Parts: sequence; structure tokens; C-alpha cells
Amino acid sequence: MTTNLIDMQNSDVIMATSNMAENHPVGFQWVMKAKERGAKFIHVDPRFTRTSAAADIHVPLRSGTNIVFFGGLINYAIQNNLYFKDYVVHYTNASFLIDPAFKTATDLDGLFTGFDPAKRTYDKSSWKYQVDGEGNPQRDPTLRNPHTVFQLMKRHYSRYSVEMVERVCGIPKAKFEEVAKLYCGNSGPEKTGTITYALNLTQHTNGVENIRSLCMLQILLGNIGRPGGGVTALRGHANVQGATDLELLYHELPGYLAQPLRDAHPDLKTYLEKETPKGGYWTNKPKFMVSLLKAFYGDAATKENDFGYDWLPKRASADAYSHQHMFVDMYNGIIKGFLALGQNPAVGGPNAKLARDAMTRLDWLVVKDIFITETAEVWKAPGTNPKDVKTEVFFMPAAPAAEKDGSLTNTMRLIQWHEKAVTPPGDVTSDAEFVTNLGKRLQKLYAGSSKSRDKGFLAANFQFGSDPKEPDMVEVLKEINGYATEDITDKDGKVVYTKGQPLNTFAHMTDDGRTTGGCWIYTGVVVAGPDGKLVNKANSRKPADAKDYLGHGWAFAWPANRRILYNRASADLKGRPWSEKKKLIWWDPEAPGQKPEEKGKWVGMDVPDFNPFLAPDAKNGDKPFIMRADLVGAFFGPLNDGPFPEHYEPIESPVKNLLSKTQNNPVAKIWKVPDQKNELAPVGSPDYPYVITTYRLTEHHLSGVMSRYLPYLAEMFESHFAEISHELAGELGIQNGDKITVSSPRGKIHVKAMVTSRFKPFIVDGKTIHQIGVPWHWGYNGISKGDITNDLSATVGDPNVYIQETKAFVCNVKKGVV
Repeated sequence: MTTNLIDMQNSDVIMATSNMAENHPVGFQWVMKAKERGAKFIHVDPRFTRTSAAADIHVPLRSGTNIVFFGGLINYAIQNNLYFKDYVVHYTNASFLIDPAFKTATDLDGLFTGFDPAKRTYDKSSWKYQVDGEGNPQRDPTLRNPHTVFQLMKRHYSRYSVEMVERVCGIPKAKFEEVAKLYCGNSGPEKTGTITYALNLTQHTNGVENIRSLCMLQILLGNIGRPGGGVTALRGHANVQGATDLELLYHELPGYLAQPLRDAHPDLKTYLEKETPKGGYWTNKPKFMVSLLKAFYGDAATKENDFGYDWLPKRASADAYSHQHMFVDMYNGIIKGFLALGQNPAVGGPNAKLARDAMTRLDWLVVKDIFITETAEVWKAPGTNPKDVKTEVFFMPAAPAAEKDGSLTNTMRLIQWHEKAVTPPGDVTSDAEFVTNLGKRLQKLYAGSSKSRDKGFLAANFQFGSDPKEPDMVEVLKEINGYATEDITDKDGKVVYTKGQPLNTFAHMTDDGRTTGGCWIYTGVVVAGPDGKLVNKANSRKPADAKDYLGHGWAFAWPANRRILYNRASADLKGRPWSEKKKLIWWDPEAPGQKPEEKGKWVGMDVPDFNPFLAPDAKNGDKPFIMRADLVGAFFGPLNDGPFPEHYEPIESPVKNLLSKTQNNPVAKIWKVPDQKNELAPVGSPDYPYVITTYRLTEHHLSGVMSRYLPYLAEMFESHFAEISHELAGELGIQNGDKITVSSPRGKIHVKAMVTSRFKPFIVDGKTIHQIGVPWHWGYNGISKGDITNDLSATVGDPNVYIQETKAFVCNVKKGVV
């Protein structure tokens, strides 16, 4: 998320693409605040929801057509000259020249240059800038050269007309034009807009490109890094952001450092050479990586042994280890054991029947949760014979948030502390106690090992604080923050940090082993107070006020307590605000400089997202996007499925692709699973004629573990259901409350019909397409029980991160239990 929820009040227009009012009700207050100040609110969703009810315009679109919608807006802005040209020319790669050999999907009927149909991958050798003799990208600031990113983008999106949006998305032409005029018209120096998204855009086989589409629209309109703008990523629960920050993504280390590959990164030198760019703030990657290794392995990590890099587990392949890979490997007998800590894949993951069957083939399964979940009793699943289950299951009761100290990092990168209210009863333990205790026990078991692979684990520290059982979580946060491993002095010999003192900023990290850092972006969250005691900034509780509307005194936002990322873009080339109405930070030439004899500093209402003493006319002083090697926002951004987002139909769809002859994402991941565990419906299958999307309810939480077991929540929605339109119900003879069967090639579920006006049929290229919606909170345990929605979804994934496609696939609906 590039912005701050509080800042939404400064938007002139807000576009929500998810059900924010129901799934993020606390954050939604800022949408309503913006409306009070005159902002317009657009809601884009196949279903009419409580969010729609608060919107000025509700735009229903067929699930799986988001790229057409955003592509249509991009095309509309370009064709009607509604983009912020000064911003686009100077702060993006729109003016950069691309290799003349590159061809867009407009030229190649849905494909880009370099596609290999046998390997289902792209050769990206032409997906690059034209460079001068020094390797700098060549530019045309007029944007007229046919090889500029801008002209290629214009050509690519020329097919995404208003008429095409209507044909593919099912949005009436007049409705789309109304939205396009409203959203694109609120751009430029005086106005900004923000877009929210959640899993509605990510859970597709082109999920990453969905997000890129809205990001491209935002930089085209000049909405990144400015008050009231930004990309507002709404997370699925209170600590999704923290989980991704701290390495729970299979392909990354903490702080978004790449997880090494066995063959590509055999040693630290090679890793750093390949992964460190020549420009941008990631040039500091060696400091972040070495500090991370020191945090992992402590004193055992030395310069002589590459700081323990050899001990770091390495991926055999980039195409492996994701959630979906894991359960396919489990089913195939490759994975023998599994720890499910606060996760319920028997219900919550894609192709849940496959996941349950896979877990019955394990040697052992450990489940740690606050209730006995479906995963903990996987042998009790409907259709499963316990005699056929070989898995030994261990259940460990877990402490909920009120029974433990710790932090949550929310959707706006805000690290907030919570303190233990009561001690957990009986043998209930916190996750931290469980993990550290397990680590210590395993170290005892391996204490005599002389194997190289065990050295790193034996060197790891599992003791935080004086309590031998429960770790001191502030000490854990200090480990994440980073500290000096020895006294550190400046060039004049003055001690800057004493040994063990936490670092104030990641700018002080080193690549020589003198600093640690468990997650470099969190540095600054724990500092030493005047008395030397630790100050936990995550526990800061000064509310926002008129002088600090972004609330810098409330908790700590990474990085560096910065609330709006890329905020150099809030000012023009000379460092002046684009407008007084939209000012955030600006260059003050009279402010005290970095040295007593110097003047000039960036000042304003946020922490500058760059060196605060870097003058606008200095080298790179006009470059906002510091995390990119070229320091500019990217319209052209090579991913595994293309440098521009291109529409493909979901893997299962009732219609053919109207944009090109390339039906599906040509490089999407489709797993082959034995025993017909991942069957797919062909395009336009008469057996599965309807589109299905899955979603959440305010009254339930994720797989239901924290809601279906509580009477007062369970009774709010006491039974599972599917929403279907009055029109579809009429065709099928279904009445509200009837029991119906919803089926897909993977399985079927029996639920109650909720016949509603919240869904309406779509007219797609003259054909009526019905869509239904099914929440996914139910399972066979708890107070409120129901069939598992995810038994219907497939094991298919986006080619960049392998996220599943559970927001758009096909199904059939029949009256009764069939």
C-alpha cells in the first residue's frame, strides 16, 4: 500500500474495487469522511453490497475482466488527453525508448514478442530499454517516437475501447463513460484519486497484472505519492502485511529480499552481484542481506564464512514451494510432514478437497489453533474413511491475541503493539513460545551434529529475554529492528552506537557484520531512550490531529515512519507543491541543511521518501521512485506474462476472449494432479454455464475458525448459502431458501439459495451470462456447519506468484440436493 487510510479524506474521487464497507469497516470511515468533503465514490463489483449502497456510482462487471476495465480507463485518459503530462514525462518511464524488436499484444494477437509455446514461457530479450554508450535509457520527452513506452502503451490499449469494455465486462457503455469521465477527470495538479483493492483483484491467473493495471492508471493520472492518491491495498486480516514483511512469502526473505536459488545463487558474492541493481535504493541490498544473516546466525556469521550464507536454505526452482505447489507435492508423497500454525487449509485454500486428501497422506501433521479446526480433524472430513488415513495428528492449543504480547502490521504498513490482557489457561501457549521451545528442543537433538547443513540452525538464537519459556516480544522486535554487534564510531572516532544498541535507521546498516537486522524495513521501530532503555515505537499512542493529520505519533509505519510512499512526486521538478491544495512535502531552500554551514531541506507533513537534504536540482533530486533501478514509475514493467497487462479470460470461462485469439493467460500455472483431482471445464461448457465468485461476510472471518465457533457470530449467518439473481432463480424454478446444488468439475456443495437483486445478469457480446456468489467461511466443524465452498475451485495460478483463481471460475446450479 503506497498511502495511508487516513489520507483518503483528501481524495477528490475514490474507486473501490472490493467490498470495503463490509470487509474493512474501520478503514471505510475515511471514505465517508472524503464524501463529507465533497469527494465522489465509485464502487466496481459484480455484486451490489453495503459498499455499493454508500457509493455515488455502482459499476457491476463480470468477474475476471478487471484488466479490460482498467485498460479501458487508460485508453480513455490517453484518447481524451486527461493524463497528467508533466508527471508522466518526468516521473515515469513513458518517454523511454524500447527495443525496436519488441511487439505488443495488439501486434501479435494477445501475445508479446518471444513467446515459446512448447515451454509456455517468454524470451524477454527484446523487453528492454534502448540505452546509450553509458547504459542510460534513451528518451524522447515529446512522447512521439513510436518506440517510446508511451506510444507502445497507447497502441497496446487501443483495443480497449468503450465498446470493448461493454462487450467483455458487461458494463453498459453510458455507465462506463460516466465512470471514466469522473475518475480520469479528477487528475492533474489540483485533484487526486485513490483506488482500493483486495483479493478481488489478486485471486486470478492474471492477478499480478490486475494490480499493475490499476498502478499504471494511477501514475498516468499522477496519483502516486500525493495526498488523496495512491494505491490502497486492503489486507485480508490484521497482520497480512506483517506476515509478508517477515518472510512468509515462499520466494522472499524478510524485507522483500529475494530467497536464493540453489543454482543461480551458489554463494553470497554471486547472490549480491545478481540481485543488487545498479541504481535506486536497492543498491544497499548488500547491507540489508548481511545484516539479516547476522540476525539469523549471530556470532557464527563471519566474513570468513560469507556470514553463514551457505547455511541459508535455497530454492531448487522458482516454480515451486507456493501454497498450491505444497499441497500437490503433499498429495504426491514428496512432503511428509506439515505444521499448520493458525491456518485451516482444509477449508480455506483452493481445491480444498485436494488439500484434505493430501493431508491424509502425511506421516505427521501439527495443528496449532484456538479451536479444533477441520484441518486438525482432517480424518473426519465427509467422504473420508479414518481407517485409510495414515497421518498422525498433533493438536496444540493456541493463545489468541488478548493472551499474548506482540505486534500487528496492518494494511497501511502500520506496526501496532498489543499487550497481553490475561495469561493463557492450562497448556495453551503463544505461537512465539511454541516456536522458540521447538527450536531449543531441536537444537538439543542436533547438538552433536557435524553436518554442514545443521550449523546454521545450531547457531540460531531462540532465547529472547530472561524467561526460559515465554520470549520477551520487545526483544524479538529489537532483533527484527537490528542493532550494533560492536561499538560503531563515525569518521571522527565518536561513538554512534554502543554494542547491542538498536539502530535508529536502516541507513546505518553495514555490509561488514557490524550490524544486524531481521527485517530492514522495520528499522527504527525500536530505539534506545535517553536512559538506554528500549523504546517501542509500535506502542506509541499519540492520535492524529490538525498539525499532523497522518498521525506520525501513532505506532510506527515502515519504512522510517513514512506514511505516504514516493512522496517526492507530490512536488514538481523544482520542489514546489503541484498545488497548495495538494501539498505534502516541499523543498525549503532556507531550512537548516545537513551541515551547519549549509541550507536547504525537504519539509512538510510527512517523512521524505529519500534523502531530505537532496536538492531538487541535484543528481536524482527529481526522481521519486527510489526503489526502482531507473528511479521512475513503470508503465513498461516486464513480468512473466508480459510488460503490459493484457486481458485473458479466466482458465474456466463461459465465453471466448474477445480481445484476441489467446483465450487464457498463456503462461499461467496449471497443475497436473493424479486421480482426476484438478479437472477443468472447457470454454463455454454447457455442463457449467455460470460464473461463480467467492467472497467474505462481515459476520464471519476467513475459514470460520474465529467466528463459526462463537454462538453470537454463528447465529448471524447460521447456514451456508449462495446468492443468485431473481432472473436465474426464475429460469431454474428456485425460491428463496430452497436447498440447491452448486457444482464444478472438482466437486459439489449443497447450500441454501439466497435469491437477491444484488446480482444481475451480464450481457456479454450479446449473450446473457449469469453469475452467482458464494461465501467460503463454512466447514464441517464448529457450531455453524456447512459444505466447503473451496471444494469447487481449481489448482491453477498466476505465473508470477502462483496465487489461485477463486474469484472467477464456472459452475452449475440445480434445485435440490443432487
